[in-house]
Amino acid sequence: MPEHLRRFGVPEPLRRFVEGDWETGWMRVEEFRDGETLVVRVDAPGIDPENDVEVTVQEGTLSIRTERRESPEDSLKDGYRSEFRYGQFSRTVELPRGARSEDVKASYRDGVLEVRVPIAPEAGPEPTRVTVNRS
Repeated sequence: MPEHLRRFGVPEPLRRFVEGDWETGWMRVEEFRDGETLVVRVDAPGIDPENDVEVTVQEGTLSIRTERRESPEDSLKDGYRSEFRYGQFSRTVELPRGARSEDVKASYRDGVLEVRVPIAPEAGPEPTRVTVNRS
């Protein structure tokens, strides 16, 4: 934080807002199919997966909420400057038809949250051939 802002006791989040660094509500995701499973990965470094993550599935939508907290001790150090994003982040992903919400699994490793959603194979009826009559 610039010395003149630190001298007047400007909190770090306010400094970020004043300097134009306020886009903290969006999290980056990647999604792909792995066979009959939808995989959603979230870039979420520096969080405690047991306390700072909430994953829910409701009405065909996967919702992910995380919170990354700033250490107050770090922000008081001389020359402190941070480009990290802190605060609450959330994202929703529309699930494909056949998603089995009761079997969703989530894991966290090396700063990446991975959510795996099993998708039931679409087993519709066989197509019926329709005879076209000459009139």
